[in-house]
Amino acid sequence: MGRLTVLALRAVLVALLAGALFVQAVMVPLLAADLRDFGPRVPVVVIVLLGLVTAEVVLVCVWRLVTMARRGTVFSHGAFRYVHVVIGAMTAAALLVFALGVVLAPGEAVAPGVVLLVGGVGLAVLGVALIVLVLRMLLAQAVDRDAEASRMQAELAEVI
Repeated sequence: MGRLTVLALRAVLVALLAGALFVQAVMVPLLAADLRDFGPRVPVVVIVLLGLVTAEVVLVCVWRLVTMARRGTVFSHGAFRYVHVVIGAMTAAALLVFALGVVLAPGEAVAPGVVLLVGGVGLAVLGVALIVLVLRMLLAQAVDRDAEASRMQAELAEVI
């Protein structure tokens, strides 16, 4: 992986993490104040906070995977730990989005179309989790092939 690519990706990750922390520290309290007259205020704020935490977890795991890729160790069993956490966090985020739709659905405070859009976003987030799961399977194949190549290289070295 190129140095410039890693640097650019890390800059994006830092910007996203800083943005998530800003939203947690500044925007969520403002959201809570704005929802003062809205019925399910506490569940909405909790769902938003937990959603931000899942995003932060994903960003940290991607940072670790980029570090492993830069060092050339991404095709190892250590990478699976971070990939599993990303899959879990993305699944949790999808469930949180669906929960937000459930919280917003009753009553007439939120239009039905908005609830439908929230459900679509939840489906999209779940789709990303499934894509990462497929990529995890590809990583498993690559790790197996790498181990097999190392074993065959060792056998060849013995023969020579």
